[in-house]
Amino acid sequence: MKKIFVFISFSLISILGFSQNITAKIIDKNSKNPIAFATIKTGEFSGVISNEEGYFTIHEKLKLNDAISISCLGYETKIVRIQDISSMGFVITLKESVNILNTVYVSNKKPNADDIISKVRKHLDKNYESKFYKYSIFSRETAYISFEKLEFKIEKASHVNKKNRVSVNNSLDSLSEAIIYSKTIHFKDFKGDLLKGDSTKTKLMVDKAAELIDQKNTLSIESVQHKTQNIILKYLDTTLTYKLKTGLFKIDDSLSLKDSEHSDKQKDEYEVNDLKQGANTLLNRSEFYENALLSKILDSNLYEYTFQDITYFNDGLIYIINYKPRRSKSKYTGTLYITDETFAITKVDFEFAEGKRGNKLNLKFLLGVKYIENIRKGSVIYQKNIQNKYQPQYIKFEEGRYFYVSRPLKFIENSPERNKTSFDFTIEGNIMTKQELLVTSNTKITIDQFKKQAEEKTVPFIKLNKYDASVWDAEQTLEPLQEMKQFNKTE
Repeated sequence: MKKIFVFISFSLISILGFSQNITAKIIDKNSKNPIAFATIKTGEFSGVISNEEGYFTIHEKLKLNDAISISCLGYETKIVRIQDISSMGFVITLKESVNILNTVYVSNKKPNADDIISKVRKHLDKNYESKFYKYSIFSRETAYISFEKLEFKIEKASHVNKKNRVSVNNSLDSLSEAIIYSKTIHFKDFKGDLLKGDSTKTKLMVDKAAELIDQKNTLSIESVQHKTQNIILKYLDTTLTYKLKTGLFKIDDSLSLKDSEHSDKQKDEYEVNDLKQGANTLLNRSEFYENALLSKILDSNLYEYTFQDITYFNDGLIYIINYKPRRSKSKYTGTLYITDETFAITKVDFEFAEGKRGNKLNLKFLLGVKYIENIRKGSVIYQKNIQNKYQPQYIKFEEGRYFYVSRPLKFIENSPERNKTSFDFTIEGNIMTKQELLVTSNTKITIDQFKKQAEEKTVPFIKLNKYDASVWDAEQTLEPLQEMKQFNKTE
């Protein structure tokens, strides 16, 4: 009787579907290294991708006999049944594609990189489309900050007694030490629909948003200055308000400890326009409009191209083309992966070429400010949709910036005595941000659909101080990396 019950239960699960989340890891069969950004298709136009550590999670309701298709550039496509994943130990191996360059091109004449790029440009309008689409997206922003130098000290405060000056400088030293030794990291996630109109007009409808952050260690230079101000205000006359000046510039007219404490209590909501701007900027990096990043990379006047190899993707041939700057104003180097059948770019990698930099500002000795954008790199992966257009499936953009700020700050009492408290504020370090955008589906829309769609001004977000997988349970998202899963700032 028990065996019959088990059999009936298993049959019902197979028929009705398997709704438990499945997390697995994809690795190279030979090297055992994780395979990042593999496509896991659960349907013709649905699925997820593996993260940088090779992990993915399936949230869809699937039958045990259903199969998923796993494909990645340079590897043979693999079909796996849901019920077999557990017997594999939730580790799926992919076999590297055999290099077939010599067998395909028996004439010993390798493809010409410039000819391939020319055909890519010729087929852009046929292969890509961006106007009037609704993109279901999941966005993740990860930000890191490390301070190399953080100094502040009261230099002049005749109306503050020596004991208080010593106390405030000790408090500032403690703050400096705590911030330098705590490596700050911040995660921001949201999921929703981004609508693109006929030009630069976009609308964003956010379904859910979450923020994972150590509330004691925030990420901005302004917040560090704010904490410094609060420490100093505690040792001044708290019944008064103050003007805050840096050099010739007045920052605040009525700064007080009471107001500063209130300003720490912020609403748990985002400006939708800020989220939209970030997501739209990422999406623009996948497009080929005039003066776009990818359009410049395809400009043979700016870049030179080298044929590297041929590989497989979904049983089709892919040309691998390397590129590097031809002109001094060109900044990037990287790789293009181009289909042999349609001459569409299915993946592009880019980063600053050696010796290249982004925006920079050096007024260190004049105004005490220095800024260098020294890292910029990213990837775009495309997938063909139902209209046979290549749409972005995953976009990643990383940016690293060095900063140095040295400000002489001065508190001036709003009183007849106008007592002044002066101190120096010097901060130096590096900020690294990584933005990721997963497009889970794309749908063609009409002008009327775009116009009728309403857009909220703000959206609430869930504030977390440790990772909680249930926040995105049953949602199609990017699988978090271990650093995010292990994040815990509950103490």
